[in-house]
Amino acid sequence: MLYLEWNRGITSSLYLYRDDFLLYRKLLSCKAKNAPREKSHACMHKGKNLYSEQEAVIMGFIKELKEEFEIIKERDPALKSPMEVLLYPSFRVMLSYRRAHKHYLKGHFFRARYISQKAARKTGIEIHPGAVIGKGFFIDHGTGVIIGETSIIGDNVTLYQGVTLGGTGKETGKRHPTLEDNVMVSAGAKIIGSFTVGENSKIGAGSVVIEEVPPNCTVVGVPGRIVKRNNVKIPRSDMDQCNLPDPVQEDINVLQRENSELCNRIIDMEKEIKALKQEVEKN
Repeated sequence: MLYLEWNRGITSSLYLYRDDFLLYRKLLSCKAKNAPREKSHACMHKGKNLYSEQEAVIMGFIKELKEEFEIIKERDPALKSPMEVLLYPSFRVMLSYRRAHKHYLKGHFFRARYISQKAARKTGIEIHPGAVIGKGFFIDHGTGVIIGETSIIGDNVTLYQGVTLGGTGKETGKRHPTLEDNVMVSAGAKIIGSFTVGENSKIGAGSVVIEEVPPNCTVVGVPGRIVKRNNVKIPRSDMDQCNLPDPVQEDINVLQRENSELCNRIIDMEKEIKALKQEVEKN
């Protein structure tokens, strides 16, 4: 049963590329017959040479598979074997998104939405086909992630479960946020509105971000509060969601420290006043 379920899931992901694979089979048959690339009618499809068109498509698809595998392998320590990658919701939804996005750019909006909604039902991750997503994108766990139509995501961005990249409902045109390179958005965070989260920034778990975030910053709380890290670049490998700065606690610690210093100074002054009084009484 487990094998059948796994096979069904992989088949549904690869089904999105069925047209390319059918043409690739025709391409292979051309090679088997040693047909000339330029003149063979058997190697033509809709007036286009299969060698030049479909070899590029298939190679691109294989490259996408390898890239998705390397991304998951790099960022998820729970991965124990290469075959597990095929079961990851992130892997399956990104295959669907890449396909849907191509249809969206061609103006095939219904087909694009059909592919994306089908993937959303199967993975729990909803990515609008109009969103622009760069290389190295990874969604860990994934359930409940929503990415809006006009979202723009840079390279090497990581999202965790329950993240929303949404709009305020009042804007037109560009309605969703832009995440620059190397941004990490922790579990349950909401980024609402058309603004930019700068590169190398972190959004803490459960935060609600409604305004611009400069590069190399950490945001925590509701609403999100920005904490600068002296403009020091955060390494891409730093995936720590727990040890994030807390500006409120830092302010409290500063006040407690200053209060303690003031108390000590008052005690010292009282001692000095008492000593002066004793000297005056003696004289």
